[in-house]
Amino acid sequence: MGPLEFEPGLDYAHRLDEEDELASFREAFVFAEADMIYLDGNSLGRLPRRTVGRLRTAVEQEWGRDLIRGWNAGWWEASARVGEKIALLLGAGPGQVVVSDTTSINLFKLAMVALEMRAGRDRIVSDVLNFPSDLYILQGCIRLLGDSHQLHLVPSEDEMTVDQETLFDAIDERTALVTLSHVVFKSGFLYDAEAVTERAHEVGALVLWDLGHSAGVVPVELDRWDVDLAVGCTYKYLNGGPGAPAFLYVRRDLQEALSPIWGWFGQRAPFDFDLEYDRAEGIAHFLVSSPPILSTLALEPALDVVLQAGIDRIRHKSVHLTSYLIYLVETVLVPLGFVLGSPTDPAQRGSHVSIRHREGYRISQVLIEEMGVLPDFREPDNIRLGLAPLYTSFAEVWEAVDRIRRVVAERRYLRYFPGKRLGVT
Repeated sequence: MGPLEFEPGLDYAHRLDEEDELASFREAFVFAEADMIYLDGNSLGRLPRRTVGRLRTAVEQEWGRDLIRGWNAGWWEASARVGEKIALLLGAGPGQVVVSDTTSINLFKLAMVALEMRAGRDRIVSDVLNFPSDLYILQGCIRLLGDSHQLHLVPSEDEMTVDQETLFDAIDERTALVTLSHVVFKSGFLYDAEAVTERAHEVGALVLWDLGHSAGVVPVELDRWDVDLAVGCTYKYLNGGPGAPAFLYVRRDLQEALSPIWGWFGQRAPFDFDLEYDRAEGIAHFLVSSPPILSTLALEPALDVVLQAGIDRIRHKSVHLTSYLIYLVETVLVPLGFVLGSPTDPAQRGSHVSIRHREGYRISQVLIEEMGVLPDFREPDNIRLGLAPLYTSFAEVWEAVDRIRRVVAERRYLRYFPGKRLGVT
């Protein structure tokens, strides 16, 4: 894809919307506040209309009427069934993806398995841009293993990206596991996952990708890339709802590795109630306990919307949306003291854009409280603007930038106490 050229003005944004082949998918989502510009789909996706009816049926009929009989009427298979739909978005063949637990728990399970499989190697490679809770899990794994491993964090020279050559130099014969976020949470930097995976395999290391900020918005080809392991959440671009269950991927030829958590749902015949653990075959033994059925059922119709739109069309619009936003940032906001905090190259960018300003937190609060724009904030000065191609319009991008401009030009942020932070930003 060649460089994209844009023009200023709301009329031009409306023309882009008229040409948008995904524009009709906005109708698939609930818009409770007509004037609210929602730019936080990278943290929590909008509510799909289909989910409302599906949950009503699940609560009133499957739970309210059928009670325990629901387990034999579709609940038991839900983790695998919904996992197969996610697999279609990840380039994964059948029997390799399952919905289970949370991203952190899945990361722990798979990291421990990987370290067991590469016994004798003592290094885990990640980077300073990785999501902190992923690093906490890795630190905990190391402690459980008696501090026999070292966590090596590859630095970032620009606080946005990681130099590929520097990363490759860190991956050597000591490396047991390379684990990174496919799309970095602050800057939106997108790794070349295929190249990184190939490098790890050259030295005999395993790779575990966190797909939290890429699943549903960036094309992923786990099988083609020969990825070993992956995890991800479903409440961002997959629109599964707050607290929606996560997913995990284990390449088929690695599934004989034991999960470190031997749970009821990973047992071959759970209702035999044997006193000794006998693991289930395939991906099923990476399950642990009773799944959150209501949340899993709510996720399924949301996935159907993403699958209907198609990941290639979603990515095409994502690139245009983020490129258009960056054009507006550079022409409208940079003169007001903003700095772009995301890569300009679309090939290195996911679907959210970070803009940085020394008054970033106060600006974000004005946007939320007064201007009808809902982004999120990440320390120390990052305002993240998440663009969800299924429901974000080009006109919303234009209007959001104009409202940000007004906040700074009119110095509205000065009315907000600089030291106070909300519990959730």
